[in-house]
Amino acid sequence: MKLKSPYLVKPHAKLKLSRFPTDDTGTYKHEDAAKAVLDRHREDLDSLQEIFYASQQKALLIVLQGMDTAGKDGAIRHIFSGINPQGCDVASFKEPTPIEVRHDFLWRVHAQVPPRGMITIFNRSHYEDILVPHVHNQISRKTLDQHIEDIVEFESMLHDNDTIILKFFLHISPQEQTRRLQSRIDTPDKQWKLSESDFREREFWPEYEDTYNHLLGATSRKNAPWFIIPSDYKWYRNVAISQILVQTMKDLKLKYPEPSLDPSKIKL
Repeated sequence: MKLKSPYLVKPHAKLKLSRFPTDDTGTYKHEDAAKAVLDRHREDLDSLQEIFYASQQKALLIVLQGMDTAGKDGAIRHIFSGINPQGCDVASFKEPTPIEVRHDFLWRVHAQVPPRGMITIFNRSHYEDILVPHVHNQISRKTLDQHIEDIVEFESMLHDNDTIILKFFLHISPQEQTRRLQSRIDTPDKQWKLSESDFREREFWPEYEDTYNHLLGATSRKNAPWFIIPSDYKWYRNVAISQILVQTMKDLKLKYPEPSLDPSKIKL
């Protein structure tokens, strides 16, 4: 899979997220131009997903990660609104349950990967299960690196079994997170999104950023790449992600399967 994107993370890259822009808007001067392109992308995804579902040759796993308020829910809502729900699932990974904790950290994740013909979006993912414990000193750097190796092998196995993996880090600034949290506080219709963890984890921003610096480069591979998407502007975040999705699905060059019987011989 050959993808061209300014946001692609090269394998084993040494990253410093603070050097990556969060407010980039690419070639778009204003929101209206990007929205028009996003509309075309949604139309493309609708037709491409129908062929994808019918052919059942490949599966597509989309991973969304980012700081709190980075816009994972919004990206799903705006990019995938035109896709047939029969061919797309969303899996969200919260704090592990007692039974999940008793298994290996990839146990609950493997059960959610898509079968051929399906698109599955991970709203947070298996990366959360090593990110948070490391930030809170529940696992050592040695254990973190062991789990990183596990993830690379896991994703390699999925690729070997016809799963395309695209991973997006939604990159926002601390200032933009402050604005979004304040908006939730001030807007009654958004207050349901507030949680104590939003404010508690906010205090660990430097630790999260440091861990992401290590994770993204260590787990970006040709067949399971990471993209660092500037996400201060929601409208640009959406069109930047949808561009990569459309490009990937077009490059597959999938076709509808041959019918199991000859339509010309059917007489109703």
